Amino acid sequence: MDTSPLAIEVVLIDDGSRDNTAVLMQQLALTDSRYHCVFLSRNYGHQIALSAGIAAACASEALFIIDGDLQDPPELLTEFFEKFQEGYDVVYAVRKKRKENWFKRIAYASFYRLIRSISYVNMPLDTGDFSLISRRVADVLKEMPEESRFIRGMRSWIGFRQIGIEYERDARLAGESKYSFDMLKRLAYNGIFNFSEFPIKIITRLGMLTIGVAVIYLIQTLIKRFVYHDVPQGFTALLFVIVLFSGVQLIALGLIGEYVLRIFFQSKGRPLYVVRDIIRHQKRQPLTGLYPPGPSGTTPAQSSL
Repeated sequence: MDTSPLAIEVVLIDDGSRDNTAVLMQQLALTDSRYHCVFLSRNYGHQIALSAGIAAACASEALFIIDGDLQDPPELLTEFFEKFQEGYDVVYAVRKKRKENWFKRIAYASFYRLIRSISYVNMPLDTGDFSLISRRVADVLKEMPEESRFIRGMRSWIGFRQIGIEYERDARLAGESKYSFDMLKRLAYNGIFNFSEFPIKIITRLGMLTIGVAVIYLIQTLIKRFVYHDVPQGFTALLFVIVLFSGVQLIALGLIGEYVLRIFFQSKGRPLYVVRDIIRHQKRQPLTGLYPPGPSGTTPAQSSL
C-alpha cells in the first residue's frame, strides 16, 4: 500500500472474534486513516462476513477480496488490477498448488470438479473468494438477498467478463483455521443446492431406477410362476428390497429438506447480519440492503471519526 500508486482503503471485518482481533483493528484504524473497521454483533460465518465487507467498501473502481490469514498474497493486487484495466469485471485467483494436508487437497479438488459438473453456471476450477471485482459486480452482489450465500458461485452467476490468474497458495502464517469440517460441509451444501438442479433431479432418477428394478423383479416372478411353476421363495430378497426402497425414500426426503430449509430461512426476511460498530475516517453513505435502517435513516450502531 505504501509503494502502490493506487488510492487504497482497507475494510476490516470482525466476525465476532473471541481474541484481541477487535482491539488490534481499532488501534490500526485509529492510527492509519486508510483502514476502516466493521464489527459484527456475533459470528455469522465467512461468507456473511465477506458480504458485510462488500457492503461497507466504498471504493470507486474495484474491490479486492482477501482473507486475513495471509495465505493469499496481497501482492497480486497489481496483477489483478492490470487485468481489471484491460476490461475484466472479475479477476479471480486459481490455486495451482496448495500447501495443506493431502486429505484437504483431495477434498477441495473433488468438490470443485463435482460442482463444476453439476452446476448450471460455469464455475471455474480451484478458485475461492480471493478475487478483484468491479464496482458494478459488487453492486449486484449487494442486491442479491439470499441467506445461504456462496459468493464464488454468485460471482460466476453474475457474468460479465471474467478471467483467472494462477498462483501458489502459501501455508497459514499463524494460528489455526476456524473453518471446521461442518463449516466446510455447509459451504459445500450451499454451493451445490444453490447452483445446481442435480440434487432434485436425482430423486426422479432414483425413482425411475427403483420402478425399473421392481418391474424387472415382477416379470421374473411371473415367469417363474407361470412358466416354471415355481413360487419364488426368499425372505432375504424381500427384506433387501424393503430396506433399499426405504433408504431411497429417506435420501429423497433429505434432499427435498435441504431446499425447504433454505426456503424457510429465506422467507423469514431477517437481515444477513447485524453491525455492532463501525470505525471510519470520512463521511459515507449508510450501508443499505443487508440490514434495515434506523428511524433517522442511519444504520444501527454507526460511529464515524
